[in-house]
Amino acid sequence: MSRMKRFWRRVTDGMELSQLWNQFRVEARSSYRLYSHDVDSSRTPGTGKGKHFLNLGVQFFWAIIEKLSPARRVLLLIALLFLVFNGSISWQNAHGELRVFEFDGSMWGALLLLLLVILEVADRVVMKRDLQIAKEIQEWLLPANPPVVPGLEIAFATRAANTVAGDYYDVFPRPSSLPEKTFLIAVADVAGKSIPAGLLMATFQASLKTLAGTSASLTELVGRMNAYACSNSQNGRRFTTTFIAEFHSADRSLIYVNAGHNPPILRRNTGGLERLNDGGIPLGILADAPYQSGTVMLQSGDWLVVFTDGVTEAENEAGEEYGEARLLNILYANVALSPALLLDTIMRDLDRFVGDAPQHDDVTMVLLKAS
Repeated sequence: MSRMKRFWRRVTDGMELSQLWNQFRVEARSSYRLYSHDVDSSRTPGTGKGKHFLNLGVQFFWAIIEKLSPARRVLLLIALLFLVFNGSISWQNAHGELRVFEFDGSMWGALLLLLLVILEVADRVVMKRDLQIAKEIQEWLLPANPPVVPGLEIAFATRAANTVAGDYYDVFPRPSSLPEKTFLIAVADVAGKSIPAGLLMATFQASLKTLAGTSASLTELVGRMNAYACSNSQNGRRFTTTFIAEFHSADRSLIYVNAGHNPPILRRNTGGLERLNDGGIPLGILADAPYQSGTVMLQSGDWLVVFTDGVTEAENEAGEEYGEARLLNILYANVALSPALLLDTIMRDLDRFVGDAPQHDDVTMVLLKAS
């Protein structure tokens, strides 16, 4: 009995049946979205229900089989033929003797399907290993802990929808000849997810760190980043929304540029609410796009909440979005907390709201509180 328990624990990684079922549901929905993307479910006028469902079945079959390599498509078709071909063939030889050939295709079909699964798993393992390496490199590009910034308390967190994310955040000192310290605060969201978005995120980080070392103003810095992004954006298809701010610790001034990003929330210590909208269009769309900056003065007790759309657009199983109203309620109810505790409170509330629904987009949030 103990051997069976060890076997079952090894198969399930120690997960309970309810956890296994929830995992299966999430993976099944994700797979269905992948295949149904290539299926046109609209019903042609005059087409009967039976013919319509048959057409859907054919489209779904091709959506699945076209994800395989040509050799594996043939292997799958042969396996399916074997599974349905069972029976016997009889004939008489030249001597009049009856010969019978019995064929059980189920076993051969199952073996071919097993072989196909093994080949697909091998590809998945190789890809998973490469994605894990990419994830580790990406984690190295992002700060593990917030830096010490005079006049600010900072907390940040990110969750990737896939192994590799397209969201970026950072807070770092900007080299300057001025006596007071200046810090750059950046949050960006590359259009798309996974490897393509992750690669563009890395180029965004590299260009930001390089240009931050120059004497360019914030608007000039963003303009140069936009020109560089346009050379790698596939004619605007791979754009990047970003919020970049320059914090001057001497007078607590915050100069910012919002390039098509979700407007950050500035909650004043008096309870007032402001949105940081000044800027321009996302990076990577128009090479000579103009950008303007905005300036706000932070006072002790002010909160600045910068987030990507993966937060407010996170959906539960009913298809309802988390929304900014819920985020604001959490913020207003917990202004006395530290940024780290408030961030934990928001992420927990987001988890409760989403439940077992799959995560569709990367989630990133940066909280700053003027001290």
